[in-house]
Amino acid sequence: MRGQGTHVSYSEVSWASLKKLLPYLWRYKQRLVLSIVLLIAAKVASIGLPFVLKHIVDNLDQVEHQLVAVPLVLLLAYGAVRLANVLLSELRDTVFGRVTEHAMHDIALKVFKHLHNLDLSFHLDRKTGGLGRDIERGTTGISFLLRFMVFNIVPTLLEIVLVIAILSRKYSWWFGFIVFLAIFFYVLWSVWATERRTRFVRQMNKADSDTNSRAVDSLLNFETVKYFSNENYEAKLYDENLSEWEAARRKNRLSIFALNGGQASIISLFMTAAMILAAYKVSDGSMTIGDFVLINAFMMQIFMPLNFLGFVYREMKGSMANIEKMFKLLDVKTSIKEQDNAKPLALTNGTIEFNNISFRYHSQRPIFENLSFNITGKSKVAIVGSSGSGKSTISKLLFRFYDCESGQVLIDGQDIRQVSLDSLRQKMAFVPQDTVLFNSTIYENIRYGKVDASEQEINKAIELAHLGSFIKSLPEGLDTVVGERGLKLSGGEKQRVAIARCILKNPKILIFDEATSSLDSESEREILKAVDEISQNKTCVVIAHRLSTIANADHIYVLEKGKLVEQGKHQALLSQKGRYAELWRLQEAEQHSIGERAGE
Repeated sequence: MRGQGTHVSYSEVSWASLKKLLPYLWRYKQRLVLSIVLLIAAKVASIGLPFVLKHIVDNLDQVEHQLVAVPLVLLLAYGAVRLANVLLSELRDTVFGRVTEHAMHDIALKVFKHLHNLDLSFHLDRKTGGLGRDIERGTTGISFLLRFMVFNIVPTLLEIVLVIAILSRKYSWWFGFIVFLAIFFYVLWSVWATERRTRFVRQMNKADSDTNSRAVDSLLNFETVKYFSNENYEAKLYDENLSEWEAARRKNRLSIFALNGGQASIISLFMTAAMILAAYKVSDGSMTIGDFVLINAFMMQIFMPLNFLGFVYREMKGSMANIEKMFKLLDVKTSIKEQDNAKPLALTNGTIEFNNISFRYHSQRPIFENLSFNITGKSKVAIVGSSGSGKSTISKLLFRFYDCESGQVLIDGQDIRQVSLDSLRQKMAFVPQDTVLFNSTIYENIRYGKVDASEQEINKAIELAHLGSFIKSLPEGLDTVVGERGLKLSGGEKQRVAIARCILKNPKILIFDEATSSLDSESEREILKAVDEISQNKTCVVIAHRLSTIANADHIYVLEKGKLVEQGKHQALLSQKGRYAELWRLQEAEQHSIGERAGE
């Protein structure tokens, strides 16, 4: 429920997200404990510095009565304590850095795996650019939150308690009271101002994600933009997103000014009060110059990191908002769930049965109502029909991208909801109408069908897909990078790469979704021949638009508005003079018209 909820609930969710980090840290508890020990040691050294400084000043003030060696030893001690403080802090950062990096690695990997396990409906609704930025900001937020909470907030609070106790006991409770009041008003102002500006951080992040999503979406559809000459329109939309981002940044910057101004005023007021009190006590002889320096050193030591603490706190709130958004991705549940005791699919003949299937993408848009048909194992079956008849939905149900509302999808008598998803999808291969390739080499895109394939297997797949001559014509051959989504290749070339990838997988069930629609007639004949060769002793389902490509199918199913209206072999369906014969006549007329125009 994005953008909803009260101001308080956002804070609660953020702290709840912080609790979710603890298991990832506790995996490396030895390093965590060592970091805390080093932190305490560094803080003890830090507390000791003002005392050494006090004795140096007092000894220098009375140097005519002291041996020269005494202030020299104190100066050496001061240098040693300061060096110890720095080295212990650096060592602490080094040790804890591994904990932070491991936690970021573990969480980012978990989110990545989780996103791949979500169902297709989530990925159809997502904005890829914004999703990437959410993960990036979330992992960066983890690094900031862990480092600064452990090494700034906790140490500073520990130091404040120690300083209040030391000043109250050794000098006057007034010093402790001044420090306490300063901390109280500083924290009160910081929390109030930061909570008020959290909404600006969220607005800024949303505007940033929307801007990035707009840019990514526009660049991915670069060709479409060019076809319609809509560069100015895209620039206008991007400009609107940038304006929203700019406005959110401006509000955020003004809120930071108000926060920083208030913090600086509080620090200046109470530090001045402490120094006036210290000067008064020096003048009446109850404190030495060294004590005055000690008080000043403690005030500087507290208020300087406290000033930074304000920055850390507000950034932590922003980080927790980012982490919260990333953890919300982990809270998204998939509707496609694998049973705990799911067994691998035991595939023999590859018989497929759709028994009384009812399915809809949306409540108002039913696709199938009690659809039933059988596909004999090791046969070539075609599914045809006009656009919107539900042809492509068949493949989505077979791969369990969606589950049917009622009925069963069976493979060799096994309900696919009761077998493991990995074994189900390993036994099938799919060649889509619109092939999308990875922005890598042709070789890597083909090898994706079987990542441990040998060179011999890859070359065989290339040969069967009739890709050899095309690859040889390329200057870089198999090492040619295909570009974002394969845009450097033509539609037919991409489909042949997809077919080679499918061949390499060597599954028991092959599904072709209008896989030759982007090919010319000669390439189509070659591919259909290859499909016939690789379909031997396999179940082959061809979802077809061009009826000429499936005339030799063992069985043809004709769908119309989600219903099975006809079935049989090609010639038998033509003789029925029904829907299939009508589709055949329309396509023949279309081909005849294209031929006449080509001959003009």
